Amino acid sequence: MMERLREGVNSIGVKIILSLIIFSFAFAGVGGYLAGGTEVPAAKVGDLEISRSQFEQAYQNERAQMQSQAGDFFSTMLSDPNYLAQFRRNVLDRMVNQSLLDQEADRLGLRVSDVQVKQSIREMPAFSNNGIFNNDLYLAALRRNGLSPDQFAEYVRQDMVREQLVNALVSSEFALEDELESLYKLEGQTRMVRTLTLPLSDFSDKAEITDEQKKAYYEQNPSQFVRPEQFKLSYVELTGSGVADVADVTEEEAEAYYDANIAAYGTSEQRKVSHIMIQGDDDAANEKAQAVLAELNAGADFAELAKTRSDDTFSAEQGGQLDWFDKGVMDPAFEDASFALVNTGDVTDVVQSDFGFHIIKLDEIKPSDAKPFADVRDEIIAQLKLQHAAEKFYALSNELAEKAFEMPDNLDDAAEAVNATVNKTDFIALNELSGALANPAVVQALQTPEVREDGLNSDIIEIAPEHVLVLRVDDVRPEAVRPYEDVEAQVTAMLKRQDGEKAADALANTLLAELNADNDAGVNASGYAFGAESEVSRVSPEREVVELVFTMPTPAADASEYGLTRAVNGDVLIVALDSVKEPATEEISLQSQMAERVARTTANADLNALIAQLKQKTEVTYSLDTAEQ
Repeated sequence: MMERLREGVNSIGVKIILSLIIFSFAFAGVGGYLAGGTEVPAAKVGDLEISRSQFEQAYQNERAQMQSQAGDFFSTMLSDPNYLAQFRRNVLDRMVNQSLLDQEADRLGLRVSDVQVKQSIREMPAFSNNGIFNNDLYLAALRRNGLSPDQFAEYVRQDMVREQLVNALVSSEFALEDELESLYKLEGQTRMVRTLTLPLSDFSDKAEITDEQKKAYYEQNPSQFVRPEQFKLSYVELTGSGVADVADVTEEEAEAYYDANIAAYGTSEQRKVSHIMIQGDDDAANEKAQAVLAELNAGADFAELAKTRSDDTFSAEQGGQLDWFDKGVMDPAFEDASFALVNTGDVTDVVQSDFGFHIIKLDEIKPSDAKPFADVRDEIIAQLKLQHAAEKFYALSNELAEKAFEMPDNLDDAAEAVNATVNKTDFIALNELSGALANPAVVQALQTPEVREDGLNSDIIEIAPEHVLVLRVDDVRPEAVRPYEDVEAQVTAMLKRQDGEKAADALANTLLAELNADNDAGVNASGYAFGAESEVSRVSPEREVVELVFTMPTPAADASEYGLTRAVNGDVLIVALDSVKEPATEEISLQSQMAERVARTTANADLNALIAQLKQKTEVTYSLDTAEQ
């Protein structure tokens, strides 16, 4: 039973989940430094508060992660205030859910040892090189994100404890055979199709557009040819990488850090024990345990008694023996009794824990083994340089903000104060901004009256952890309709495409009607033909064809069903569905991935139900309007 509580942290799936969660929420960077002043709770979960600075830090981390994955598309999405507010609310909701799970795990007494934390870190793909843990990669990642090894280890420990609870749900779910069969038949179905393509270019190239048509379209649709408002910008940018190499660390400082954190550089004392457990918390269970202790005192063999009398069936098979553990893993009463034993072979009196009554025998002791300072000197110096660099970046960020505020009509003094340069742009529209300037916070700053109209320097803007900038608007060019001469080619292309689409659609609809009437004479005379028959599944790359054919009825024997769709490039596709193929049911047993997916879906539903239940019995209040910036 006690071993099962720790199974969750050894699951490969859980370790993958851990790496995602930790890198999304743990890497704080300078966000933690920039948050100052009185803490205002963003939410309260039971007796625990989620401060606004904690929320903003998590929000910035997740935003940076999404930015790296989706790039400018994500920046565009965030420019919508409604989407931004919902995104921020989703981050806060996840933090609330994590707090609920943390409190439930704490109530259940779930714990993770230092050894398990270190092993989990060593197995994270982000820190491996060709499958082998690389300490330089590990330290570099922490250095880039402003974390010490101890801080990161605590984030890992917290997530591993949480995942123990989550894994209890995940590992208990399974897929029923009929459920799997239905899903397999649905997803495994394929369809045999032929496609006739009417290229848009065949029709648009033949379209003849007059000057009168072009000018009329231009005059009737001026909004389609508007050049948006443009800005000339100046900005000063500051990044953590620019100050990371200037921090010095003395030998004395490194040695003092080692002395204060010596436990981080070795394994703590571990113990291997055997136990006999009697389940229950009443007098009867206690009396039963006392009887077993009496037999031991009378000379009975501990391992044999464990096999026949212990209620912990997992360890009983091994004569009661448990795996190595250190402090902070087991139930506190069990742990205290185990570490109180002095000599190998010593046996405790009856000990009561949350699991029942135990008799514990000490089998082996593995002493703590800290690395000498010389072995970890470089690691400590790198860590202290990281801390110094973060402090330096924080100081420079404050200096940049102060100078930009004190001299609001230029950025020269601010740039000189932080040894940076003033960058300048040509006229550029908001939707053309790229890199750091595409950040939603920059777009928002450009729309404030102080920056846009009064020409003042902006407040300091955090782009990402350890990445800030200050900007100003040098000039504004109002939006205007582009001259006809500048867009004539664009108008011509648009009108040719419109006429081409109409002509292609007209021919396609005529041919489709004839085909549905079992008449292929029109196709034969058109100069176009169906391609070779191909097999299409639900995951085939031809998305337009897939979406069409899986909505079409199954054709009769020796007949075809026909439909129309349009490709992304504008080509019109006439699709012939010739037959439908069902997967063989005897292959279902081979679809282990599908079974796991069904079980995972059910487990997610169970997790959501658990969170909903925890919310019902825990008072959760939101104090922060996530639409605020």
